[in-house]
Amino acid sequence: MFFTDMKNTGFFIFTGGPGSGKTTVLTKLAEMGYLTVEETGRKIIRNQMKICGTAVPWEDAERYARLMFLQSVMDFEQLGHIDKPCFFDRGIIDILGYSRLEKIPVTPELEEAAGKYQYNKKVFLFPFWEEIYRTDAERRQSHGKAEDTFHMMKAVYQEYGYQTVTVPCLSPEERAKWIIDEIS
Repeated sequence: MFFTDMKNTGFFIFTGGPGSGKTTVLTKLAEMGYLTVEETGRKIIRNQMKICGTAVPWEDAERYARLMFLQSVMDFEQLGHIDKPCFFDRGIIDILGYSRLEKIPVTPELEEAAGKYQYNKKVFLFPFWEEIYRTDAERRQSHGKAEDTFHMMKAVYQEYGYQTVTVPCLSPEERAKWIIDEIS
């Protein structure tokens, strides 16, 4: 697959381990009128569970990663023309980090896309926060796996030249305001 270079400095990534408050803050930002893009992983898991599919992390992690990759590229492509801030609950590089963490072969296609689709260089990293971490039908990772995910995402974003900024453990409203102050 051939990707043309695409860059949008108004695209901001939220990354980190699962259950660290990314989605809650994304919801607050949407309530404040900002454009947001929900996490592709959750969307895929919900859909797969609805259709009794196997492309979920606990059954076929490789297919799950492939679907996340395709959806993330599509999200970027569909919104590439936007010239105002847009917040993404994870980005293409997250799939690279997930693949490494789960020891899924990283395809040349994924590596190429990670370099060609450029978000704002400031990436908001949500640290593991034990007090708010909860598992559910869609989130089955252990505390340890959640912490490992945080460290992997930090490393892979930095490897690709992004500046990770750790979001403080505050209320969702305070986190949203803090992030807006950071991009202003």
